[in-house]
Amino acid sequence: MHNIGNDIVDLKLAKTQSNWQRKGFLEKQFTQKEQDEILKAENPFLKVWLFWSMKEAAYKCYTQQVKARFFAPQKLECSLISKEKGTLIFEGNIFYTTSFFNGFYVHTIARQTKEETAILSSIGLPNSVDLDLKIKLAAETGVLAEEIEKKKTIIGAPLFYHQEKLLTKSCSISHHGNYAAFAFVLEKKLLYL
Repeated sequence: MHNIGNDIVDLKLAKTQSNWQRKGFLEKQFTQKEQDEILKAENPFLKVWLFWSMKEAAYKCYTQQVKARFFAPQKLECSLISKEKGTLIFEGNIFYTTSFFNGFYVHTIARQTKEETAILSSIGLPNSVDLDLKIKLAAETGVLAEEIEKKKTIIGAPLFYHQEKLLTKSCSISHHGNYAAFAFVLEKKLLYL
């Protein structure tokens, strides 16, 4: 299964709009193990949004498989392998994550396989993410970007077509505040963009 999910968190916006220290927030979103890691972290704020991003990316990956949405953040448990690599387990499924940090955002890509091929980064503005994705997809497939059409699945996941031919097996678009990101899977090729 080559489903993909991604999530991006605008750290400046998260700092002003989300009070992760309010009563009940950590308990509602994170397992006890994750809460302990957050509270012991050198930078608890960053750890909260890293775990949040990992959970959201894995959730998007999983919902493409089961074609249903739900809310159960505590059931997805994060484990870090390194600063950038992690895993999540949910109902017997394991998801592998890669996270990218800077002072502006945290971006996580989740996949259901360990295999990694060409990893390309594309973080942009929310209002240009569809065009950016079509341009990258056109470069990979050889079709014209303006001929690529976006359609949504029953759960709202985007798929891209050229003349009714499916170009992406799995696609994930995320945006938060000033940033947007995407990841997609092509036939026999896994791309992170």
